[in-house]
Amino acid sequence: MDKKSPITITLLERTDGVTIAQWVYKTLRAAVMNGEILPGRALTIRGLAQMLDVSPMPIREAMRQLAAENALEINASRRVMIPKMTALKFNELCEARIAIEPHAAARALPYITPEILAQLEALNDEGDVAIANGELEKISPLNQAFHRLLYGANPHQVCLPLIESLWLQLGPFMRLATGKLEEFYVVDRHTEAMDAIRAQDPFALQMAIQADIREGIAFASTPERLQTFIDHSNQAR
Repeated sequence: MDKKSPITITLLERTDGVTIAQWVYKTLRAAVMNGEILPGRALTIRGLAQMLDVSPMPIREAMRQLAAENALEINASRRVMIPKMTALKFNELCEARIAIEPHAAARALPYITPEILAQLEALNDEGDVAIANGELEKISPLNQAFHRLLYGANPHQVCLPLIESLWLQLGPFMRLATGKLEEFYVVDRHTEAMDAIRAQDPFALQMAIQADIREGIAFASTPERLQTFIDHSNQAR
């Protein structure tokens, strides 16, 4: 997938009680978070409305919400784009993930039941199959689902909205990393995390989550790699 390829946005299921405006927002938010809209791609409200088969009004409102979350930017001509990435911003976003997510995991540990652990195992197995089959478009959603289920086990958690905000801003750029997982991600940190859960070891769980995040961004771990990543992600703006 590149900036000239046709854009495909996965349409979420619209359940009872969900308004068109809510569905549009959730669908576009998931598309950004999962990297379906790459950096450098210009979109229009009219084009998105046609893609989702809705009127421009809910698209416009969703764009405003996503722009407020720093996920999109809308210029004077009403073109919609992923905000420009810089090396400092990328590092700040990643370090924020490393600071918050291990804490969220450790706080969730006492609430992880055998049923939740079984669901985590199933998600991890699905991710392994997606990697083995080269189904790159499935990797980010499955990884997010694993982490969301883990952190969300804590009924008192307040971190998940903050974490998802970071995922939202990083999503389009992390999509560039999915093709390099075999090069940099050689240890299954999700398996380590589940082993720590079984052992009820919060420190080991924190270390596994921290390593999972760091190795997930190892494609940009040196100044040279990071600059190549930034140049690629910001091309043709």
